[in-house]
Amino acid sequence: MVPHKPVNKMKKHILERYRRDSGGTLAIDIAASKVSDLYDDFDKHAPFVKKELDYDLVEYLIDSVRELHREPFSVNFIFSEATTPSLESRVCKSIHNYFGYLLETNKRELMRMFRSSVILLGLGAFMLTASIYLNLNYDLDDAVIEGVMAEGLVIAAWVSVWEGLAALLMNWPPLLRTRRVYHRLSSATYSFSCNPKAETFA
Repeated sequence: MVPHKPVNKMKKHILERYRRDSGGTLAIDIAASKVSDLYDDFDKHAPFVKKELDYDLVEYLIDSVRELHREPFSVNFIFSEATTPSLESRVCKSIHNYFGYLLETNKRELMRMFRSSVILLGLGAFMLTASIYLNLNYDLDDAVIEGVMAEGLVIAAWVSVWEGLAALLMNWPPLLRTRRVYHRLSSATYSFSCNPKAETFA
């Protein structure tokens, strides 16, 4: 039997804020008056599967999943009015579709940033090579123009390399962390219950 990893006090305090379901999985409870409260009001006539989720709801889900880190979780919606299995199925599909869309958007952003970084690194390498070539083939003490060009190429090369590395090292990790959150929400289990007295987020 593999022993459980010890939970630090701060993380334990965070986890204690969440209810556990009958299977022991942490549950993110969200109360609302009705299903339509989960969606943006911009297009009231669109079917649920095509509607955008409410901004505050999305932010709450993302913040909660980040807070739970890698802990397994489920999401439970508590409505003041009863729902039907058909409606619940459409809501689940719309949520999975929404975070699946964010996942694809995140993927495109990762690829765009990766291509930009590769271009900058390649450009930096090219300029360094050109500078080395000038240093090897010209007497830069006498060739003023070539000397200025060589020095300029070195400076530009390091700027380009730094920009490429900075994009990879500083921008890549946050995008990957966000991607993991989107993936977890796009494949999460969503359940529904009814409680007329529940306090709602909307």
